[in-house]
Amino acid sequence: MAGCGMSWLKILGAVIVGALLLTVGILLGHFAIPKAGNGQGAPSQGMPNWVQTVGRDLNESLLQSFMDQVESGKIRENLKTLASQPHMATTKGDEELVKLLLSRWQDPQIGLDSTSEDVYGAFLSFPDPQRPNSVAVGVCGQNSNQIFSTRHSEKEVTADQAHADVVQPYAAYAPPGNPRGRLVYANQGKRSDYQELVNMGINLNGTIAITRYGGADRAAKAVNGAEFGVAGVVVYTDPADINDGRASEEETYPNSWYLPPSGVERGSYNGYFGDLLTPYYPAKEFTYRIKESEIQGIPPIPTQPIGFEDAQTLICNLSGPVAPASWQGSLGCSYPVGPGFRTGGLFPNTSDVQVNVYNQRVIKNSSNVMGFIRGSEEPDRYVLYGNHRDSWVHGAIDPSSGTAVMLEITRVLGKMLKEGKWRPRRSIIFGSWGAEEFGLIGSTEYTEEFYSKLRDRSVAYINVDISVFANATLRAQGTPPAQSVIFAAAKQVQTPASSSMSVYDNWRNHFNRISPSYGVIPNLGSLGAGSDYASFIHYLGITSMDIAYTYDRNKTSARIYPAYHTAFDTFDYADRFIDPGFTSHQAVARTVGNVLLRLADSLVLPLNVSDYGEKLDELYSAAAQGDFLANLTANNLSLDPLKAAIGQFKSVAADFNQRITKLKEEESPSPLQIRMVNDQIMLLERAFLNPQAFPNKYYYSHVIWASKSSDQATFPGLADAYTSALETGDWDQVQKHLTIVVQAVESAASTLEAMA
Repeated sequence: MAGCGMSWLKILGAVIVGALLLTVGILLGHFAIPKAGNGQGAPSQGMPNWVQTVGRDLNESLLQSFMDQVESGKIRENLKTLASQPHMATTKGDEELVKLLLSRWQDPQIGLDSTSEDVYGAFLSFPDPQRPNSVAVGVCGQNSNQIFSTRHSEKEVTADQAHADVVQPYAAYAPPGNPRGRLVYANQGKRSDYQELVNMGINLNGTIAITRYGGADRAAKAVNGAEFGVAGVVVYTDPADINDGRASEEETYPNSWYLPPSGVERGSYNGYFGDLLTPYYPAKEFTYRIKESEIQGIPPIPTQPIGFEDAQTLICNLSGPVAPASWQGSLGCSYPVGPGFRTGGLFPNTSDVQVNVYNQRVIKNSSNVMGFIRGSEEPDRYVLYGNHRDSWVHGAIDPSSGTAVMLEITRVLGKMLKEGKWRPRRSIIFGSWGAEEFGLIGSTEYTEEFYSKLRDRSVAYINVDISVFANATLRAQGTPPAQSVIFAAAKQVQTPASSSMSVYDNWRNHFNRISPSYGVIPNLGSLGAGSDYASFIHYLGITSMDIAYTYDRNKTSARIYPAYHTAFDTFDYADRFIDPGFTSHQAVARTVGNVLLRLADSLVLPLNVSDYGEKLDELYSAAAQGDFLANLTANNLSLDPLKAAIGQFKSVAADFNQRITKLKEEESPSPLQIRMVNDQIMLLERAFLNPQAFPNKYYYSHVIWASKSSDQATFPGLADAYTSALETGDWDQVQKHLTIVVQAVESAASTLEAMA
């Protein structure tokens, strides 16, 4: 029996060995025999199919097919639907758009892979619908004897402007109250403007200040005024700043694109971004909320915006000395500064102005609508594309022009996806952000909730808020690495103005700069914190960009399109005066979609790290000359370490680009090498973050792009510390911020180094 058992073991062993050899043979045969491609080109002989798939690059013909399918008519239809009714955050109109986006992105023929609705409890501010805010004039001591009061709503001049849900003009987050006092004209409400009034001998305690938009952000006009004892603030849009001086009804909408006299710019009077009660944490039910009394950056005194027809009535009847020439506007009179009204004017000189504000602060649910396309080769790398959804009124331009473009881009990509013609290399995430107008709330809460994942996996963020301010030229802002991919896309899109000119050439004709590396090129603007890119760049350090079409600065001096944040921002306004034919919307969709596909499909990320070198040189040069350098030297501070760090960065970046060039020249570059250089490109922007650099500024941690109050054109922390040191003599803070900058630049250089 023992001998029989051994023979069976030998037979079993032989069978197992034979099976293993057969398996090895099959595997070798599988990978050794060339196979037909999968639509991306046939793999080279002897190469496994998966290796060829992993190594696929951008398909230029597919890119062109995408652009050919973008239709201006579809974008126009989108905008007409989106702007058909007011859709302020959390209102019925906003909720209906949430359903619309989910429906489009879940469509079986043109939808995306998946969607989600992320809800946050946002701290918002609304006017009391039963008690309209106003600015009134009454005789001192006789509150019931009201002589004048501002309009409660804009004049209706077109049919599509009228709607029951049009919100009355108000300053979001301004506190309720009814302060009363003598009126003073304080120009733009900058701290220097209030100081100028004091220098004129005017006592600002208990006064009401009327200021114009521009110069300082909305909230700062009230914050600055309160520091000087001002009791209330009135804000208006001067026709000199928005209408090229035109002020009559005959010269304004609906007869032109200019703002009518009754137009009032609404807005958030919030100096920060993100939900005000939950800084650094997503505004969920479980989240700790600070006390309202701890909120910073909002008006401490009642504030109310008005139209320039009402502002004319108030300012042109003021008494007192004539305002400086730089303070004058286009209201049809010489602007006095007050305080109080002149004898012989519309109002008795004993009249006071009362600001009546009845705003209410509440927590309401606001939604982000998210759409996802899963990447095939690198699903854990994200290209993000976002646009806010909420508006102050109908919001045809802000933000529906951007949403209309996003919906057209997702329609074309969704169709290609559902037909099996395309799947991106990397995952694409679309975001329709909620409650942006109140302070970039939806996008900021998103970055807070998914902080770790987004920080570790995000390639770039593309923002298209207002897609078309006007129809003259492209305008792009972004961090330096984004320049190369935007340029590449713009060169492939035809400008609406000429069939023989690219968007790139037209852009270069309107806005250009001289680059030491490239010669005359379009000027890529810098990113502040004016839209939803803010938390992505300042908080997470993700390469970001904001793209739009805009107007010719040689033909208008308007600080923004004239109907901005007013009840006149309607489909009719957009259709007749902003972009007739919607060809500029189409150009933006093609350009931005081109950028998106390049970022999602290129084997090596099309972001040029060397372009940071020019910006570092520019910021350094601003500090290395004139009084700035002389004062540093006088206080034993040297820029030599910074100069050396920038030189090192430029050298390492050049070597890095050479490595990429060699990698691309290889017939079958190593997927691990590709992954490594892509991670270095992706993480470069993170290297400039320093969470300890600006402890008093929520979310600002990017050493190159943080906000600043100084007008010195150098690194923001260094600029502010230098300006402060001139007043206080505290040069230690200057040395500290020099250290911060040097460390950040050295860190960035180290990120790009090749590891032995």
